[in-house]
Amino acid sequence: MGGGHAHHGHGHPTRAFAVATLLNLAYTGIEAWYGFATNSLALLSDALHNLGDVAGLALAWLAATLARRAPTTRHTYGWRRATLLSPLANALLLVGFAGALVWEAIQRLHAPPPVPALPIMAVAAIGIGVNLSAAWMMHAGRERDLNRRAAFLHLMADAAVSLAAVVAGLGMWALGWQWLDPITGLLVSAVVTVSAFGLLRESFNAAMDAVPPGIDHAEVEAYLGAQDGVTAVHHLHIWPLGAGEVAMTAHLVRPGTDGHDAFLDRVSHELDHRFGINHPTLQVEHGDACDHDLHDRAPHH
Repeated sequence: MGGGHAHHGHGHPTRAFAVATLLNLAYTGIEAWYGFATNSLALLSDALHNLGDVAGLALAWLAATLARRAPTTRHTYGWRRATLLSPLANALLLVGFAGALVWEAIQRLHAPPPVPALPIMAVAAIGIGVNLSAAWMMHAGRERDLNRRAAFLHLMADAAVSLAAVVAGLGMWALGWQWLDPITGLLVSAVVTVSAFGLLRESFNAAMDAVPPGIDHAEVEAYLGAQDGVTAVHHLHIWPLGAGEVAMTAHLVRPGTDGHDAFLDRVSHELDHRFGINHPTLQVEHGDACDHDLHDRAPHH
């Protein structure tokens, strides 16, 4: 018998990404200008780092925009998966810049160059405000939107970098400890790397159609198998479609029963309510098994 399905519309607001991108681009320009004016390598390096962050935010903005495209006969789900691919690129950018920061810090440990502390503190303090403001825009909805969570982590990492620069600048200004600059860079890069690898693992899994975090495949299978008249469940697949959207397909063996439409509507609603699966497609079979079970294996737990 044909399957039932439920689809729920989800907005993909792009305004937050646009504002955060433009705000960080403006700050990067200011920081680069002060870096050239004071001949501060620290500010110029951070400006280059922030330029990479702007590129990451721009990717997230582009992904959120693409996700709003209507489905076509070729892209039947639309471009929702752009919100899963963007965090993958964002995580790779974070890892790359963290590695560059480590390399620069190691070089400076041998011979810490004198840097103007007060301009670093002032510009970095502005950076804290800019990044925290932009991160606040990404705060809402980040639990179910990997794209927004990637941008949020990126911005919080930038705020941490700016805070570390302020602390290092204070130490250099008050105590003359020029070695604080590279040491702080190493500590911040470690924090950024840990966050980046966590995001990289999650975004890679999402891109590979892994079951989304927070959904237990066995629990969903047990729920379906416990429904009225269901004697077997097979071909159960669960994967992320995009921001806050989870798809599922399953074959339910339900011999000698009727009322399938009401059954499908109720189960689809419960899948959304219990598990957050908002794009389920269920195929009901009247027999005891289906022929293509012989050629397909159930997913391993």
